[in-house]
Amino acid sequence: MAYFERLWSELPDAVPEHFERRRDFLIATLEPGSRVLDVGCGAGWFCAALADAGFAVAGVDVASGAIARARARCPDVQFEVSGEGGELPFAPAAFDAAWLGEVLEHVQDGLGLLAAVARVLVPGGRLIASTPDHGRALRLWLGLSARAFERHFEPRSDHVRFFTSRTLGELLEAAGYEEPEIHARRGSLLASSRAAR
Repeated sequence: MAYFERLWSELPDAVPEHFERRRDFLIATLEPGSRVLDVGCGAGWFCAALADAGFAVAGVDVASGAIARARARCPDVQFEVSGEGGELPFAPAAFDAAWLGEVLEHVQDGLGLLAAVARVLVPGGRLIASTPDHGRALRLWLGLSARAFERHFEPRSDHVRFFTSRTLGELLEAAGYEEPEIHARRGSLLASSRAAR
């Protein structure tokens, strides 16, 4: 957690990458009136967008620095710091949907996080996620260029997982989520799935 605290103390408060595309996908995937948890909410940009769109939203992050920024951005939204081991400080079945925007690639225990999310979702609740896409063209480029490979897999990077459509779908299914739909869009994977009923 100290790593993410340090990261948030150094990051500028900038609009998240591909914000509009990911926001539009998120809002279009949600059912009206959904109670939504933003897991890895960062500085609260998506929470603000969801609140503006009329959704009941809460946010959680591992870094208290991120939560401080989110609370300043959205003072009427509930924000919490997650517990050790990724526990989410919310009651079981508290949410209809969860948003993990550019989160799974930063997590060592993806199955553990997805299990924690399933606990706070209603049965059949919606999981919506985005992550960078490591599709065929990117993998080919990284295989051909030693410089690009080394830059992409920089060992000090905060990315610890690298997904394709297939591997992201396999992770969701291994965690017990059903009916995963994954779309590759301009360098991003946009995913939607259902918690077990």
